[in-house]
Amino acid sequence: MNEVLLIVLAYLIGSIPTAVIISKVFFGFDIREYGSGNSGATNTYRILGPKWGTIVMIGDMLKAIVAVKLAFFLPNSFENDIYLVNMQLGLGLAAVVGHIFPIWAEFRGGKGVASLFGMVLGIQPNVALCCVGVFILVLYLTRWVSLSSILASIAFPIFILVIFNEPEKLYRVFALTVAMLVLLTHQKNIGRLINGSESKVPILKHRDRRRKEREKL
Repeated sequence: MNEVLLIVLAYLIGSIPTAVIISKVFFGFDIREYGSGNSGATNTYRILGPKWGTIVMIGDMLKAIVAVKLAFFLPNSFENDIYLVNMQLGLGLAAVVGHIFPIWAEFRGGKGVASLFGMVLGIQPNVALCCVGVFILVLYLTRWVSLSSILASIAFPIFILVIFNEPEKLYRVFALTVAMLVLLTHQKNIGRLINGSESKVPILKHRDRRRKEREKL
């Protein structure tokens, strides 16, 4: 029973609509009425800029981290490592589902990438830092948040299965599932990336300006 209550609590925490709250409180509109129509960090980057996009990303990550840490309220978590990992996965996934389908925001949320990352950060920080390294590198090179998220999610099972060789089978299945889930939720982005219509986030403009100036010479 305690496990079920914590999973419900994790879902409710994940349902906190960070981007919607920020857009309504500070700008007077619902972020979901603009851009891609979701309340994730990527759409916030596009509509409100890097500062607010970063704040939303951190907020969405923190929701999943807090949800994962709820596992330590269960006595069995201190006695059985496998039980702990399984509970953390369950609580983290509940938070991610809450982010994608938030009860506090008409079940219209984001795509869950930041929350998934927060979940992994809460369970296995080393893997999460490797994934964020992939994300930052791709973002620096392309300025496409969607492509950065996709490639970081594909790197996730590679880190888990090959590099870190995680022994827990459920975690290995989870890593593969995450990669497939991100690919499924980013189908429209993939289409826009292929036809060249995907929006880039407004960062590194000085670098791009210098590059154009060099091309003119």
